[in-house]
Amino acid sequence: MIVTHRFLTATVFAAALAAVSCGGGETMPPSTAVAYTGADLIVGDGTGPVADSVIVVDGGRIIAAGPASAVEIPAGAERVDLSGRFVIPALVDTHVHFRAPREELVDDLHRRAFYGVGLALSLGLEGEGGAVFEIRELTIPGAARAMTAGPGITRPEPGRSEVPYWINAPEEGRAAVRELAAMGVDIVKIWVDDRNDQYEKLTPELYGAVIDEAHQHGLRVAAHIFDLEDAKGLLEAGVDAFAHSVRDMDVDDEFLAMIEERPDVVLMANLGSRGAFEDVSWLADTVPADELEALQEQYRERPEIHDAFAIQARNLVRLNEAGMKIVMGTDGNGGYRPHIEMRDMVEAGMSPHEVLVASTSAAAEFLERGDEVGTITAGKSADFVVLEANPLEDIMNTRRIESVILRGERVDREGLSAGWVGS
Repeated sequence: MIVTHRFLTATVFAAALAAVSCGGGETMPPSTAVAYTGADLIVGDGTGPVADSVIVVDGGRIIAAGPASAVEIPAGAERVDLSGRFVIPALVDTHVHFRAPREELVDDLHRRAFYGVGLALSLGLEGEGGAVFEIRELTIPGAARAMTAGPGITRPEPGRSEVPYWINAPEEGRAAVRELAAMGVDIVKIWVDDRNDQYEKLTPELYGAVIDEAHQHGLRVAAHIFDLEDAKGLLEAGVDAFAHSVRDMDVDDEFLAMIEERPDVVLMANLGSRGAFEDVSWLADTVPADELEALQEQYRERPEIHDAFAIQARNLVRLNEAGMKIVMGTDGNGGYRPHIEMRDMVEAGMSPHEVLVASTSAAAEFLERGDEVGTITAGKSADFVVLEANPLEDIMNTRRIESVILRGERVDREGLSAGWVGS
C-alpha cells in the first residue's frame, strides 16, 4: 500500500483493516504499522543525514528508522511516500510561559504542535494548582506535551509579579523549595536580576540555600541572569542551568574556565530580539490579519538593541566553542518562536546542524526526556516534522512545514488553522 505524503485515502484505510489471507485458510491480523519512506532523515543527534530513509511507526512509537537498505518494512504496513522531503525530530522548547486558564493553555499547546514543537517547559510564573500540573499528565491529540517549574523563586518584586515565592532569608528559600517539591515541579526556577536597579536581587547566600535545598530534593535549578558576576556566583553555588546567557558584557576567560570545569551546566540560548526587521507573513495560518499587522510592528528594525544582541551572539559562540551544552529556549508564549530563535542562533554563529541538535536531542536530554523524544530512533515516541526543504542548507527551512506527526498521529494543521483564522 502506497500513499502520498499529503493524504491517506479511504481505500488505503479500508485495506489496512482487511485481514490478509494465508495458508490453511487462516487469516493474519492486519498490520497497524506505517512506513514513511524516501525522505532525507535528520536524526537529531548530529549524525547523518540519512538519504532515502525509512521510518516505521506502530502504536505511536518508532520501531525502526534508518536507510531503506537496512530497514525491513512489516508485511502489510501502510506506506507514506516522503520522497524529496526532509524529516527532523519534533522540536523541544526549554523556556516558555503558558497562559494559565486550561482552555487557553491547551490552545497554547496546539499552537506549538502546529509549528512542530512536541514538548515545552514552562519556566516559572505558574501558581500551585494551575492547569499545567494536570495537563502535563494528559495526552491531548494534536498538542505538544507540557512541563513546568511552577511559581519560581525571586526577591520581592511588587508591581511586577506576585506569582513567584518572594524570599529575603535562606530559610524562606529552603521552605519555598520544599513546597515546590511537594507540588511535583519538574525544575526550580530562580530570578537573579535587579531589573535595571528596580529591585533587590537574590544574593549568593539566598540562591545558595535554594540550590542546596533543591539538590537535596533531587531537583535541578535554572537561573534567570543578566550579569556576568552573578553567573560566576551561581556556578560556584552549583546551579544546573542558565535560563538566559550573560547579557551585560562579553564573558571572560575565568568564566569559560568555570564552564569547562562544569560540563553538565546547560545554557538556554534565549537570544531575544536582534533588532532586525522580520517579515512575519509566514504566520498568516495562525494569526488573524489584524493581529498579524500588530505583530509585524514588534518585528521592526530597532538599531538601539543591535549592540545588546551582539553581546549575546558573541557569548553564545564562545560558550558553544568551549563545549558548553546549548539548548533552545524562547521565553514568552509564541508557538512559532522556536523558528525565529533557531535562525538567530545561526545568525550568531552556530551551524544549522548544531542548532537542530540544541533544539531536539540536547533539549530533550536536558528535560530528562531523552529516552522518549528528541531523536528519530527506534523505541522513541513517533514525534517528527516533515519539511519541504533542507534545514541543514538554510535553517529558515524549518518554517516550511508540510506535516507534523506527534505520537504517531498526524496533527490536523488545516483544521487548527481554520479555527484560528477562518477557512
